[in-house]
Amino acid sequence: MSIFTRSKKKSASKDARTAHHEDSHAIVAESALDGAIAASEHADLQQKAKDHLWMHFARQSGMESGNGVPIIVRGEGHHIYDAQGRKYIDGLSGLFVVQVGHGRERLAEAARKQAEELAFFPLWSYAHPTAIELADKLADYAPGDLNRVFFTTGGGEAVESAWKLAKQFFKLTGKPMKHKVISRAVAYHGTPQGALAITGIPGMKEMFEPLTPGGFRVPNTNYYRADEMGFHGSLEEFGQWAANRIEEAILFEGPDTVAAVFLEPVQNSGGCFPPPPGYFARVREICDKYDVLLVSDEVICAYGRIGEMFACTALGYVPDIITSAKGLTSGYSPLGAMIVSDRIYEPFKHGQTAFYHGYTFAGHPVSAAVALENIAIMEEENILEHVRENSPKFRAALERLLDLPIVGDVRGEGYFFGIELVKNKETKETFNADESERLLRGFLSKALFDAGLYCRADDRGDPVIQLAPPLTIGPKEFDEIESILRAVLTEASNRL
Repeated sequence: MSIFTRSKKKSASKDARTAHHEDSHAIVAESALDGAIAASEHADLQQKAKDHLWMHFARQSGMESGNGVPIIVRGEGHHIYDAQGRKYIDGLSGLFVVQVGHGRERLAEAARKQAEELAFFPLWSYAHPTAIELADKLADYAPGDLNRVFFTTGGGEAVESAWKLAKQFFKLTGKPMKHKVISRAVAYHGTPQGALAITGIPGMKEMFEPLTPGGFRVPNTNYYRADEMGFHGSLEEFGQWAANRIEEAILFEGPDTVAAVFLEPVQNSGGCFPPPPGYFARVREICDKYDVLLVSDEVICAYGRIGEMFACTALGYVPDIITSAKGLTSGYSPLGAMIVSDRIYEPFKHGQTAFYHGYTFAGHPVSAAVALENIAIMEEENILEHVRENSPKFRAALERLLDLPIVGDVRGEGYFFGIELVKNKETKETFNADESERLLRGFLSKALFDAGLYCRADDRGDPVIQLAPPLTIGPKEFDEIESILRAVLTEASNRL
């Protein structure tokens, strides 16, 4: 078959599908109130997905085998609806994103108004009002002297920007050999080549090697597994021990070569590892001693997730750089931000120096307008106070699951928790790779979704279930989440 013949055949197929869409449009409109779409339309979408859609971080084999993919068509509050009209609790805020919930007309209206006034203009030597106002707002919330805001379009870009900035900063200040970065085992910091080198998950990196050189790992703050790291002592002692491993790494690599330490306030990958008391105070002390920048990677933890606009404020430390994204717009438009201290910005204030780095859509006028409205909603509805007040109740609801033999640990902060699953509760024995595959992908992910809860079953470290619902929910929803988890995890225990 010639390329021309194939092209005509493909176009004819698309034309047929377009005609089908027009015929079924009225049916779709009739069922839109409950989120369902017509069966024929659903089948058509599944076929298009199989033919053309390449999903992120997902095995394509499910679609290729004909099983299809869940199609989410609507969101309202803390619920999402699939193409067949079924309703689910959004226990992950999409992907740690939808802070103020789905279906906020104010955010959609903010986007519409801004698009009518100025749909796009870059921040390359020019500015526009929404980016200026948002930078001012974020600087007001950021701790210490973090007063300079560099916009990106997402979290991985913010992390990439921070590493590049750290290297240039030290070149400008007479320490050109400082280029290495230290991060924690199993930590995820993004997928760009630089951010991937900071990521501490070997299985996510090996297929893309060789990576950007200069990334080095230290132990994370998983106290539940501290004995496996060779530590035996109190939680407070563990915090000092884990922080001191950072100093050890700096000394091993050479202080004159290490530029930055990248740490999430609460580490996501591996299952929500909070910092032990005193951990970040000691890390700050170490970074100051060796002139190493402390980067607080708050792509997940910022914008209320831990009960403050920035998680470092909640945990009592002041970094040199904050990287952020996700909840900044509650997901209604893509946006990220790197927030930098006056000290790091200082060399760029003079002469012909420039940070030759940027993104076409960074600080997009529409995204910035949505972010400003998102923050306004959080302020008006006291979302931060709501999270602080209700986080202990969320924890208590989840800790009720500790009576199940499969639940080894419940941990987290704010509205961000992980439930670690174990094979043997007394010994903390975890599942091998085949068992984890059968448990998480073969049963739990689908069973939880079928039971009405969208969350994350993750095995990038030990098997965990992650929960990060919209920041607007409360005790009633905590009980609903616990009830669904209890039923499904009980069945999982019985299957062992």
